[in-house]
Amino acid sequence: MGTGGAGAGTNAVGEARTEGSVLQRLYTGTGAFDIVGHRRRWFLAFGALLLICAASIGFKGFNFGIEFEGGTQIQMPAVGADGPITTDEASEAFADALGSNPSETQQVGVGDAASIQIRSDSLDPAEVAEVKQVLFEQLQPLGANGQPTEQVISDSAVSASWGGEISQQALIALAVFLVLVTIFLVIYFEKWMAVAALVALLHDVVVTAGVYSLIGFEVSPATAIGLLTILGYSLYDTVVVFDKVKENTRGLLNLTRRTYAEAANLALNQTLMRSINTSLITLLPVVGLLVIGYILLGSGTLQDLALVLMTGLIAGTFSSILLATPILVEGKMRNPTYIKHAEKVRARREHQARKLNGSAAGAADGDDVDPGDDESLSAELRREKAFSAAASVPDRHPKARRGERTSGRRASARPTGKRKR
Repeated sequence: MGTGGAGAGTNAVGEARTEGSVLQRLYTGTGAFDIVGHRRRWFLAFGALLLICAASIGFKGFNFGIEFEGGTQIQMPAVGADGPITTDEASEAFADALGSNPSETQQVGVGDAASIQIRSDSLDPAEVAEVKQVLFEQLQPLGANGQPTEQVISDSAVSASWGGEISQQALIALAVFLVLVTIFLVIYFEKWMAVAALVALLHDVVVTAGVYSLIGFEVSPATAIGLLTILGYSLYDTVVVFDKVKENTRGLLNLTRRTYAEAANLALNQTLMRSINTSLITLLPVVGLLVIGYILLGSGTLQDLALVLMTGLIAGTFSSILLATPILVEGKMRNPTYIKHAEKVRARREHQARKLNGSAAGAADGDDVDPGDDESLSAELRREKAFSAAASVPDRHPKARRGERTSGRRASARPTGKRKR
């Protein structure tokens, strides 16, 4: 399975290429990083990650928010008669009222608009009234007029059926998205590219969900929205790489300069810096959204959305670089046509190596073509086409050749440049 290695770090005869620094080779995309050649390692690493995430989802489950499980939410201003009210103080007051801690207590907003949200299991009206009374007595939240009042403490009940409807709609949207993506990839690319892209998409979904399960992030409707959003990004990055693979492998079977694995690895290297830059640029506003959502506005929808976006973007970047193209190559190299082509490439390189070892003039004949260098490959391809065209050109002066056999004088006649007088 090492067919991708020859074009990544060696030239056509297996000599190591050491020119240029790592950053220079990263930016120029010369095929210096043998990602495809080590695909078995990536498969094992991603497989282990998927098993961990799937196990966490199956055994630990998710920390669903109140929108999915249902419950009661109590909200009040974050400023009391004695100063700012902290989430710990609100949780202690809730525990004093009912003898149990709330499911979650968080501060939303900043400044005068800041408020404390207390979420718990469903409470009956008597329990809600008891909690409100204790919160008012202990924390004295201020109203708009600057005076403590129990009227500023509000409550709302959330039904679990609403979260179920959101989940159902999200699953339907995911299924429709995957079907449309599959149709597009099969029409625009080919079967194995569609398979590789779908595997990468499913990886992003499972890993993102697994991270939420492992760390215990709360799953909210914003999480479902963000999860659908990252699928488009992951697909975009994968399509960019596959488009370059398609370009590099066009007419590949008619040449013996580079195997499919090497051409795909070169395409991956040529788009590697673009993928990294795109990911970093995309992550910057997401991190900004996360910081603004947490520091300035407090925990809430923005934070939930930014959290799932950041997790999914990181997973999508790694899957588009280290998973999608290796899966594509693994599938293509099961085709007997590409296996025979790879054998021809290896046989040609062995012949070149013997030729170069036997004669120093072999290096000057143009046979030492670097499979990782597009300019060298293009020059050799033009040379082959020129020879082929010259060999197929018919005789342009058949009459003159017949004249040579019948009349030496006429065949050897040449214009003298003199005019007749």
